Amino acid sequence: MSRVGKMPIALPKDVEVTIAAEKITIKGPQGTLSLPLTGQVVIKNDNGTLNLTPADESREANAMSGTVRALVNNMVNGVSKGFEKKLSLVGVGFKAQAQGDKLNLSLGFSHPIVHAMPAGVKCETPTQTEIIIKGIDRQKVGQVAAEVRAYRSPEPYKGKGVRYVDEVVVIKETKKK
Repeated sequence: MSRVGKMPIALPKDVEVTIAAEKITIKGPQGTLSLPLTGQVVIKNDNGTLNLTPADESREANAMSGTVRALVNNMVNGVSKGFEKKLSLVGVGFKAQAQGDKLNLSLGFSHPIVHAMPAGVKCETPTQTEIIIKGIDRQKVGQVAAEVRAYRSPEPYKGKGVRYVDEVVVIKETKKK
């Protein structure tokens, strides 16, 4: 059996779980998330802990038990605490500004870039070179951060571009004559 799938999920006090035949819904102080389920994993709520078991002994059910456990755990963390990704802009004249559900970026192109935030994801800019992307859905937050980084990913010679705060960019040595 999957090692990840064996671990139970502890539910915080303010999180409610509703398990239906084809869907699990988790409600907390930050919001509500739901996940469609296949028949390969059985979820049981035992007094504040969720236990997942494969429905049968097949290899696919074993793999899905670990996957569904990780997704449900991320949902529980998202509705209780939320997720955030921090990005930093490195380069002369690079700046970001959050306006409602849009993020305006100046990244050295001839035109400004306007990135619209999807529903459930918010962005903040504490300074002109810092971006904080927040939300309850871990996958959406990571996807939006990756899309913003992709506008100008860090280049290897000077390190200019949009990067994650904890990212280490290895700088290459320039070509010698």
